[in-house]
Amino acid sequence: MINLQKLKNQDKNNFFLMAGPCAIESEEMAFKIAEKIITITDKLGIPFIFKGSYRKANRSKGGSFTGIGDEKALKILEKIGNTFNVPTVTDIHESLEAEMAATYVDVLQIPAFLCRQTDLLIAAAKTNKVVNVKKGQFLSAASMKFAVEKIQEAGNLNVLLTDRGNTFGYQDLIVDYRGIPEMKSFGVPVIMDCTHSLQQPNQSSGVTGGKPELIETIAKAAIAVGADGLFIETHPDPANAKSDGANMLHLDNLEHLLTKLIRIRAAIV
Repeated sequence: MINLQKLKNQDKNNFFLMAGPCAIESEEMAFKIAEKIITITDKLGIPFIFKGSYRKANRSKGGSFTGIGDEKALKILEKIGNTFNVPTVTDIHESLEAEMAATYVDVLQIPAFLCRQTDLLIAAAKTNKVVNVKKGQFLSAASMKFAVEKIQEAGNLNVLLTDRGNTFGYQDLIVDYRGIPEMKSFGVPVIMDCTHSLQQPNQSSGVTGGKPELIETIAKAAIAVGADGLFIETHPDPANAKSDGANMLHLDNLEHLLTKLIRIRAAIV
């Protein structure tokens, strides 16, 4: 089990990192990304949780990539966790997926659009895994206390909250950094999703856009206001990633970014 108290009380120079590809594309690609991130986070002393979606259920177009097969992708996540001795996280979309996914990963993630789905939250809670709930783009930070309460009242105190911006017009998002300290007041670790908060959804092309050049800005501000962790989707070739490439951080840029963020953390604590 991940020690949430440890995640909330890192050494002053550290935050924790939840990172990886948007989706599990192949074992080779997943291991390439995991190994590179682990090399960086071990060097910098940053606790790391490997992220990869075993299936992408929320797609703009019916023909968009959704996955390589549920069991195949989940087994890759399990293998990464066992090989590198790191915790892993993946999304679930329906209540019946919770028990299945919990067999393979350490953290179950509730997508932002589903953060109010009571049955889904309770099903995730009952696995006794850590549950990371992404704040809905349509919700205030204050409203997320009810998601926390649903999970805790189901008997699971292992909750994370992740901000990923708020809907701004039809095709953009904006981050309200007041939400980070507000959600921290619920007594749970709070993460900033530095990549999905830069999405440009609902494009007429049916392919979500993004502004990856602002990932550093989002991350710096999140650390400055006290985020416990960061969520970053990263890939060695974002332009050819099978999901959400438009807002991913290039893997080659990760170490430089994290090094800057450690200095910011040290300066404010």
